[in-house]
Amino acid sequence: MTSQLLLDKVVLITGASSGIGAAAARVFAREGAIVVLAARRKDRLAELVDELRRAGQRAAYVVSDVAVAEQAAQAVEFAVSEYGRLDCAFNNAGIGGDRTPLHLMQDDVYDSVMDINVRGVWNCLRPEIAAMLAGGGGSIVNNSSVAGLVAIPAAAPYIASKHAVVGFTRAAADEYARQGIRVNAIAPGTTRSEITADWFARNPGLEDLVNSLTPQGRSAAPEEIAETAAWLLSDRCPFLTGAVVPVDGGFVNQ
Repeated sequence: MTSQLLLDKVVLITGASSGIGAAAARVFAREGAIVVLAARRKDRLAELVDELRRAGQRAAYVVSDVAVAEQAAQAVEFAVSEYGRLDCAFNNAGIGGDRTPLHLMQDDVYDSVMDINVRGVWNCLRPEIAAMLAGGGGSIVNNSSVAGLVAIPAAAPYIASKHAVVGFTRAAADEYARQGIRVNAIAPGTTRSEITADWFARNPGLEDLVNSLTPQGRSAAPEEIAETAAWLLSDRCPFLTGAVVPVDGGFVNQ
């Protein structure tokens, strides 16, 4: 039997109440992790933790808005106080924003996308790294997007935000490599999550168009993205840091 990837690792997951984050909670817990789930929706977090515990897995949750620095820090503090350390973190929380031409984009859309997708990662990285330095090392995966590697139409703030996540990943990886902290990112392609479902609902025909541009001809299940994050967080790739791994059905390879 193959050993579990994340056996006994204490892992914080942000944006854990739905989509890729909820899938990550299930995948990481199945791989032996002690998962600490953070998001804004208490009811969903409670339901998911109850599901995991009924399956005999170890899980807890903390209500946290990553756009607020104090709440992001409190999520890390909760993990450390509950389990004595923080081994890994999956900075997954994010939003998609509107699909609107750049010259028509409103400031409030820009602000909300940047607050969650960029400031949220910034707010999480600082206390996570501090906790891992105190614990002798760790592993972090940031959730970017293929939009962090290439441009897509009518989504300028989202593209800028996901490029910033790539920049944070590379900067932190370089800065803390000698202190035992690995920092990588994933760049998912189109994934069947609430964000993309909302985009597709507001833009008829978009899903078929996106799938036609993907060599595999389909979108990903959230679990497929979570599986890659689990491997990156694990000790199976100890010499890998500063990488941005596309999980996109070949989209950026064209």
